[in-house]
Amino acid sequence: MKSPLSNSPFSPAHGRRTTARLVACAIAAVTLTGAAGHAAAQTSPAPKSGAKSGAQLSASDQQRGQAPAQTTPPNPIIPDPRRNVPASIFTSFDANQRAVAAKVSAYLSSLQTLVGNFVQVGPDGSKTKGDFYIQKPGKVRFEYEPPTPIDIIADGSSLVVRDRKLATQDVYPLSQTPLRYLLSDRIDLLKDTNVIAVASDDLYVTITIEEKQALIGTSRMMLMLGAKDGQLKQWTVTDPQGYDTTIAVYNLDTTKKLDPAMFKIDFTNYGTPPG
Repeated sequence: MKSPLSNSPFSPAHGRRTTARLVACAIAAVTLTGAAGHAAAQTSPAPKSGAKSGAQLSASDQQRGQAPAQTTPPNPIIPDPRRNVPASIFTSFDANQRAVAAKVSAYLSSLQTLVGNFVQVGPDGSKTKGDFYIQKPGKVRFEYEPPTPIDIIADGSSLVVRDRKLATQDVYPLSQTPLRYLLSDRIDLLKDTNVIAVASDDLYVTITIEEKQALIGTSRMMLMLGAKDGQLKQWTVTDPQGYDTTIAVYNLDTTKKLDPAMFKIDFTNYGTPPG
């Protein structure tokens, strides 16, 4: 049977249990391998997609509300796998870079509800699509289009990766996933995260965040926002093995009222995945 997560960096070829970060990498969010308690779970390496030049740009005015519908999914910008960014926690930024980071922080903090569509590109270049719903603080739901029977749900404290076909789900602390940055009620990127790169050009503003975990390794999340509209365009999560998962979002709407029930995690009707 083909794995329902075969299009993500956490393919269960060596077992269905993946780490919260890897989970987050697949969604968008989502990235990393191995978590305490699931250290035995390994993601099977997949060949990286061909290198493309990733444009990077500067932030501008932030727009709220519903953007014009985009019927055609965007083509995600795949970072060059040969890219090299600073890894020092002592990275310093000039006044312009700090201003850019402050604008992005203000934009992310201003979002309370966000609904839209996404395109996910795995390390092997394969694509999946779906819908996502965010309600701050801490709540998110990613629904993948068939034939992928996967939902990813966070209720404010826990995150689950649910397989509707097998009626199973993996549960992880939300605090151990990169998604927490997008789901925080308010955030100051330079103070609350380890920002290692800030770049901008005529198209995008790009901010790269790095995390180091003793038992897991080093992972990164690269956020990209439009320079002209200031809106979130995509993010790329790089797991400790160096594999990228990119999520591009579109048809963004910040005005929809969301049913709280859609973020409720069912701990009774879903069993534990087989070893």
